[in-house]
Amino acid sequence: MKKIFESEDIKARIVYHKYRATPVKTLVISFSNRRRALSSRDGFKEVKVVCNNYNPPSLWEHIVHEWKTHQEELMRNLSLSDEETFILVTAADMDNLSFKKEVFDGLEVYAFVTADVETNAMRIGVDRGTSLERDGKFETIGTINIIVLTNAYLSDGAMVRSVITATEAKVIALQDLNIRSSYNPSHQATGTGTDNMIVVSGDAKGERINYVGGHSKMGEMMAKAVTSATKEAILYSKGYKRGDINYIQKNVYHDKENGRKEPKDRGEMSLPDRLHC
Repeated sequence: MKKIFESEDIKARIVYHKYRATPVKTLVISFSNRRRALSSRDGFKEVKVVCNNYNPPSLWEHIVHEWKTHQEELMRNLSLSDEETFILVTAADMDNLSFKKEVFDGLEVYAFVTADVETNAMRIGVDRGTSLERDGKFETIGTINIIVLTNAYLSDGAMVRSVITATEAKVIALQDLNIRSSYNPSHQATGTGTDNMIVVSGDAKGERINYVGGHSKMGEMMAKAVTSATKEAILYSKGYKRGDINYIQKNVYHDKENGRKEPKDRGEMSLPDRLHC
């Protein structure tokens, strides 16, 4: 087990365990009390736990075709209750998880992101959709999974708007790193074909927030956390280490007035050069 974050109300850890004798890794985020949450897979629910579960290639076919069975067995494996748990599933290694935190005047936002854009990046609505849903089955493994938490009490509208804000922030990360479509590299990717997200509100004691758009401080904090975490998770998946990423953050996009190196044109820049926040 690996601790990622812990506070009075939140515990986040990576659990190393087995599913049908195969080693898997699951990010388990637990709360002291039930919280309202919104999952892009399962809608609204009050939860005490949210998870992001990594599975190696040997399990992918099983998960695609036996999603419900996988979920039920995974819940039992982790001693969790379906009634108060949301789970995302990914092929991105959980050891490449990025965690970011933003704080301002008592408000807190946390972003937990895993990402792998090597084979499934796409420009939505431009690249062809090739999967057709029938009887609820067709989905493959998520490749950019985002979990956003806050200590603020979000209205239903604010939770839905959080998905928009976090998605915009994800797209910024892909643009800044110039991630191209896996299907047509002339296209800038906007995500992968299987991304998912969970947004978790603070409890009723938190400050009530009704709007999380770009003009709000909460929207700004959420976007910063998600953009930074998504960039970092993508770079981890490509083999960059924390020290490399910290160096890139400090040494790219210096301004000309201070006599430092100007950025190259975007088309000429290497992947590390594109990371600028």
